[in-house]
Amino acid sequence: MSARPELNRRFTCAPMMDWSDRHCRYFWRLLSQRAVLYTEMVTTGALIYGDRERFLAFDPAEQPVALQLGGSDPQALARCAQFAQQWGYNEVNLNCGCPSDRVQSGRIGACLMAEPELVRDCMSAMSERVDLPVTIKHRIGIDDMDDYDGLMRFVDTVAESGCRTFIVHARKAWLQGLSPKENRDIPPLDYTLVARLKRERPELEIIVNGGIVTMEQCQRLLDEVDGVMLGREIYANPYLLATVDQTLYGDPAPPPSRAQVMAQFMNYCERELSKGTKLNQLTRHILGLYQGLPGARRFRREISENAHKKGAGIEVLEKALSQLGGEARALPDPQ
Repeated sequence: MSARPELNRRFTCAPMMDWSDRHCRYFWRLLSQRAVLYTEMVTTGALIYGDRERFLAFDPAEQPVALQLGGSDPQALARCAQFAQQWGYNEVNLNCGCPSDRVQSGRIGACLMAEPELVRDCMSAMSERVDLPVTIKHRIGIDDMDDYDGLMRFVDTVAESGCRTFIVHARKAWLQGLSPKENRDIPPLDYTLVARLKRERPELEIIVNGGIVTMEQCQRLLDEVDGVMLGREIYANPYLLATVDQTLYGDPAPPPSRAQVMAQFMNYCERELSKGTKLNQLTRHILGLYQGLPGARRFRREISENAHKKGAGIEVLEKALSQLGGEARALPDPQ
């Protein structure tokens, strides 16, 4: 079991299906030591009946890391929360925000906002089984439930379980008529609703998610809420993470350079390749590291065109780095 560092959710990296796997999280941790990382959503069925090692294994270097669960059966969720504690996670989070038809059919995700009493019971069942923080991620509303009173009823009901951390995606979800992709952009953002929630429930930890793209925006939002969660922006532009520890936590150490990050990640790749991991499973997460710098497009192309090939090894990354110019090409020893 890994040691659990103390959680400080001032800055968190969102759970993202097909993206925030263990290789992605290891890469992100090289950029920020303080951000709290979240797994992809894992369903209770996958953990109870599937390959638990595949879904729960993580490198101790990823800490602090939280497991996000998808499900609606209190006892199944409680059992999976126990798995999270046994495997050394720092937090268990319930997904009540995903709008996809696939998870709705399994009574998972944003559709649960229509059943706050069930969500409360799920949270209570998990909290009774583990010593970890049990938290929730949800929308500001669903379909025609888009008024502030509806949001408050949901939060107050869930809070009866003892839950004190609410990660709020500041968009409602249209469960009928919009695709999951459209639900990330079309419903308008309403940060004011989330800020009001914090003002009126100051005893709760309120973290805002949705549409955040800069550190300046993070700082403004942190004047009104307890934490911020970023997802797509840090995946597309991961070096944004390198400024988190200094900007939002006040750490005195300078941020790591891209070259330092790449040197350490290449060492990780060599270890993973020796275990049989395919190179493209590792490198797909780093394509945006040099975004905006000379040679970034050539760097991405070299990896995209070659990392998937049979037998591809570390030489693909070495050649990709050779496409960069100036300081970006240097590879000092990892600090």
